[in-house]
Amino acid sequence: MRLAMIGLGRMGMNMTRRLLGGGHEVVAFNKTADAVEVAVGHGAIGAQSIDDVIAKLTPPRVVWLMVPSGGPTEQSVVDYCERLSPGDLLIDGGNSRWTDSVRRHDHAAARKIHYMDIGTSGGIWGLKVGYCLMAGGSPEAFRMVEPALKTLAPPNGYRHVGPAGAGHFSKMIHNGIEYGMMQAYAEGFELLRASGFNYDLADLATLWNQGSVVRSWLLELAASAFQKDGDLSSLRGYVDDSGEGRWTVIEAVERAVPAPVLTAALYTRFASRQDNSFGARVLAALRNEFGGHAVKTSDKHG
Repeated sequence: MRLAMIGLGRMGMNMTRRLLGGGHEVVAFNKTADAVEVAVGHGAIGAQSIDDVIAKLTPPRVVWLMVPSGGPTEQSVVDYCERLSPGDLLIDGGNSRWTDSVRRHDHAAARKIHYMDIGTSGGIWGLKVGYCLMAGGSPEAFRMVEPALKTLAPPNGYRHVGPAGAGHFSKMIHNGIEYGMMQAYAEGFELLRASGFNYDLADLATLWNQGSVVRSWLLELAASAFQKDGDLSSLRGYVDDSGEGRWTVIEAVERAVPAPVLTAALYTRFASRQDNSFGARVLAALRNEFGGHAVKTSDKHG
């Protein structure tokens, strides 16, 4: 099939390459011309503007957005809905909040344009091993894009999971679970390192992937990281979050679903960004005040 890929960052570019490798025709567009030229070098059809994208597609058109969530996605939805025709399909494959996806679906539907939210997991490895795809929207829209999904995903790696919003809701929970799994590995390996047994962490992570109940792709990635730098001394312990973990915790609160592991994992990421936090200083001061416990003074106080 022929479709457009809008946004040629790490994910969008690799998805374009995988689609091209599967025999599809991809109209590639990005806000920077250099990325378009790279995609053209891989065999894509370059587009210079939104109107050019529309002109190079044949109805019913399929446009796949892989742009940052928030403002860029919102503007892209508005821009393409103004130009697409009834029966065309607009897809958001980024990490948008599911409530925004429902609203955007309704905005497109009012113009008789199909809209799908497709949760996309696979990261930088998707080009090689494929992407796990969670598609929300109508069955008709799903059938329109299914040939591309078959190429993008590994065997049995894509599903129509429900109506508008279902794709991004499932991807949000997927990422919340990911936070918890990563935190468990992080705490476990820190305990191993503090044990005094001088474990080869790369070797142990590799061992655990041979039939153990904690084996996973994340553990394979941990082994790879330890092989490159056993103490991870080249890294700073600063961990960002891209939004899905926060949204997962908010949903848990609103639905009264206990999610202590996912919540603690998110808060640990927040804590990683603090250096000599005020809260920690309050704790030290209180211990000193009630029990006379020793404190460490800041540099400016000697």
